[in-house]
Amino acid sequence: MKKLFSILSIVFVLVACKNKAETEKDVITKNKIPVFAWAHLPENASDDELRKQFQELKNKGIDGLMYSAGHDPLTYKRVGKIIKETGMEFHAWIPTMIQNSNPKLKPEWYAINRNGESAYDKPAYVSHYQFLCPNKDEVYDFLKNLYSSVADVDEVDGIHLDYIRFPDVILAKGLWEKYDLVMDKEYPQFDYCYCDKCVHDFKSLSGIDIKAVEDPSQIEEWKQFRYDLITKMVNRLADVVHDKNKVINAAVFPGPNSIAKKLVRQEWNKWNLDAFFPMNYNDFYLEDTKWIGELTKEEVTAVNNKKPVYSGLFICPKPKNKANEADPENHGLLPEELAAAISESIQNGATGICLFTPNRMTDTHWEVLQKTISTDFTK
Repeated sequence: MKKLFSILSIVFVLVACKNKAETEKDVITKNKIPVFAWAHLPENASDDELRKQFQELKNKGIDGLMYSAGHDPLTYKRVGKIIKETGMEFHAWIPTMIQNSNPKLKPEWYAINRNGESAYDKPAYVSHYQFLCPNKDEVYDFLKNLYSSVADVDEVDGIHLDYIRFPDVILAKGLWEKYDLVMDKEYPQFDYCYCDKCVHDFKSLSGIDIKAVEDPSQIEEWKQFRYDLITKMVNRLADVVHDKNKVINAAVFPGPNSIAKKLVRQEWNKWNLDAFFPMNYNDFYLEDTKWIGELTKEEVTAVNNKKPVYSGLFICPKPKNKANEADPENHGLLPEELAAAISESIQNGATGICLFTPNRMTDTHWEVLQKTISTDFTK
């Protein structure tokens, strides 16, 4: 009897220790801030190399990847299998309105600016800014088939939309010097879309011939018409992905009212998505980390606290050289700014954060991240 009692006592102690360990693990998991990251497919990487990279990201605190690997469903199946093995979420990150030359796409499907120039052969700013027009059924059909085929992949948890917008009619202020521009108003060469269908449909709806208007930027109905074109495209694609029992989310500009609507015609608070990833890249707007908190508050309020908002953070790849970098796309959060950026995001209502990108993170960034994401901001 004594022996049985001793055995039972040992079992009780072991179970108690196990339960305590599990409880502590649950507390840590509960308090940890969800962290996603935008990532690209390394060229010619073997499965073992990918597995090692993904496991390292998981160990460093990454919970899921918005992963860009082109249009091929088989590539997403291969990569997704490895990512899922590590325990991370896997979202296929595929640009939407920006589509480079493709035999499946016709030149006449691309957006036209106020000067009558096509984004197909005369894109704004940079050569890859080949934006499709969201008001063409053929464009929707192309995107529906694309996202549907990737959503069919078992390993894919969701579809992540990007460039789901018009070209920047006004660039973020931090980019003006790079492109030698002063964007104090909407200029014709950056203002889209004035294709025959958009002009005709808007006139039928409003009675206004937008091509006869001296300054179209003053016509609120014209702005709303284009917000609605993007919203309609998103919501149609959301129906497609949801029918596959997958989630759908998007990278969006900050706001939406303060920036996204004004710069790229995104009224994203009206989109039927499962989560939003606003790109709160403060350096692009010549702002500090306090601004990240202010924008996060606006974003969370815009969706009535009903949808998760993951604050997108832009990382500085070479912190010691930031002051000497002329290109703002080489700027970003220094390690000593990262904790404040995360804190501002979470304390203002963000569900979590999303890093652009893991490859830009230095060892010091990772140290700050791992410490900060386990902070209990509810106290």
